Amino acid sequence: MYRLLATTRPAIRNPAVLHRLLSTSVETMQESSIQSSKVLTLETMNPNVRTMEYAVRGAIPIRAEELRDQLKKEPGSLPFSKITPCNIGNPQQLNQKPLTFLRQVSALMEYTDLLAPENIDVTRKLFPEDAIERAKRNLSYVGNAAGAYTQSLGVQEIRENVARFIEQRDGFPADSNNICLTSGASGAVERVLDILVSSPNVGVMIPIPQYPLYTATLAHLNAQAIPYYLQEDSDWQLSAADMERSLSEARAQGIDVRAMAVINPGNPTGGCLLEENIAEIVRFCEREKLVLLADEVYQTNIYTGTNPFVSFKKVVSQLQSPVELFSFHSISKGMIGECGRRGGYYEAVNIDEKIMGQLVKLASVSLCPNVQGQMAVDTMVNPPRPGDASYDLYKREIDAIYESMKRRAKKLAHAFNSLPNMSCNEAQGAMYLFPRVELPQAFIDEAKACGQQPDALYCMQMLEATGISVVPGSGFGQMPGTFHFRSTFLPPEDLFDDFIDGFRHFHVAFIDRYSKA
Repeated sequence: MYRLLATTRPAIRNPAVLHRLLSTSVETMQESSIQSSKVLTLETMNPNVRTMEYAVRGAIPIRAEELRDQLKKEPGSLPFSKITPCNIGNPQQLNQKPLTFLRQVSALMEYTDLLAPENIDVTRKLFPEDAIERAKRNLSYVGNAAGAYTQSLGVQEIRENVARFIEQRDGFPADSNNICLTSGASGAVERVLDILVSSPNVGVMIPIPQYPLYTATLAHLNAQAIPYYLQEDSDWQLSAADMERSLSEARAQGIDVRAMAVINPGNPTGGCLLEENIAEIVRFCEREKLVLLADEVYQTNIYTGTNPFVSFKKVVSQLQSPVELFSFHSISKGMIGECGRRGGYYEAVNIDEKIMGQLVKLASVSLCPNVQGQMAVDTMVNPPRPGDASYDLYKREIDAIYESMKRRAKKLAHAFNSLPNMSCNEAQGAMYLFPRVELPQAFIDEAKACGQQPDALYCMQMLEATGISVVPGSGFGQMPGTFHFRSTFLPPEDLFDDFIDGFRHFHVAFIDRYSKA
C-alpha cells in the first residue's frame, strides 16, 4: 500500500493518481490515436521523438505547474504557499537580479529612439556613457537593426571578442573562424551531435550521472549512449579504468564509439575535475580516436580553491594534442544567468576543414542565433573594464551573486549531511547538489509494487508535501543500487532557511515513518 505522511497533508492521497503522474501517458494516447482519423498519430510520428526523455522537465515539474495553478485559484488549499522550483538551473526564476549593464545595453538596443540625437541628452541622465557606447557599437555590427538576421555563425566582431576571452583565459591563441555563436549551449551540443551521428550504430560516451540533454539528443538521433561512471567517493572525478571498461565493452558489441562528452564543472554533481584528470581524459581520447565534447557552461561557478576550473582547450594546447575538441559555453549559467535570452557558443579545435564547412551549412539552416543572446555573450566575454563608468557596479553585482551562491551551496550541503539516511558531496562548482538518499526497504518495495522508480516517488512525495520541485537521480543515471536527487541551491538567500526547514521536516518524517514499517 502506498503511504503518505500524515504530517504533510499532501494534495493527492490516491496512489493510483500518483502512479499516473509518474508514468508517461503514451499508452493512453496510443489507444486514442488508434481510433483517430488523423494522419499524424503516435504510431506514425518519428519514433525517436516518442522515446526521448528529459527528466528536468518531466512528470515532477509538470505536476509542480499544476500545483502552482491550484495555489493561484485556491490559496491555502495546499500545505505550502508557493512552489520552489529547484529542478532547473534558472537563476532569475528564483529572483537573481539581472546585471544592470547587460540590461541597459539591451534596453538601448531594443528601443533605439533613446539613442537618437534629439533624445540623447535625456538618455545620458538615465544610462551611463559606456552602456550607451556599447549599445551604439553593437548596433553598428548589425546595421543598426537588432531585429534583423546576422551572419549564420554569429556577429563576426562578437566572435572575435569570444576568441580574445578564450586567449586571456587559457594563454593560448583562439581563432574566431573556429567559433560559432548559438542559441544557448544546448543548441551547440545538439548541432555537434547531429554531425557526429551517421548511423544508429554510432555511440557517444556520456558521464553517469549526466545532464539529460545528451541522452535525449542521442535518442532523437537514434544513436547509442555509452555510459561511464563518475566516482562519487572521489568527489565525482573520472576513473581511467571505468573509461576503458565503458569503451571496450561498447566496441566489443560492435558499436562505433566516436566521441566522449564531459561536463565540467559537473551537472548534476557539482564536481570539478582536477587538471591531471583532464589531461588523462585528453590522452585517452587521443589514443582511442574519440572526438572530445567539453561542456563548460559552469566555468565561473567555482566554490573551492582545491579544484579550480581548467578548460579542456588549455590542456589540449599544453599537451599539443591533435585530439578533436568541441567546447561549449553559455550565458545561462555563471553569474550572468540569462537563461531565456538563449546565448552561447562552441569553439572547434583540430577539426577537419571540410567538417567546418558542413557545420557552417548546419548553422545556415537556422539562419542565425538569437541576436539579443549574441549581445549578452558579448557582455559575458567583454564586460566593463576598470575605469569604465559601469565597472564598479558590474563588479559589485557579480561578486554579490557569486558570494551568495557560495554561501548557499555550503549551507545546503551541510543541511543534507545533517539528515538521517542522506550524504552529499559539497559543491565544488555549478549550481547543484546531488545528495545520496538511503531509502528504507519498505518504501523501495512499495515503489516497485507501483511500477515506479523509488527516487522518483520520493521526489513526488516531497513536492506534494513541501512544494519543492527537484529531479530524481534516475533522470540523470546513477550507480545501480543507489538513489539520489538533484537540487539547485538557487532559492533566494533570505528565504533559504525556510526552504531548508521545509525539506528537513519532510525528510525526517518520511524516514521515521518508513523505517517503522
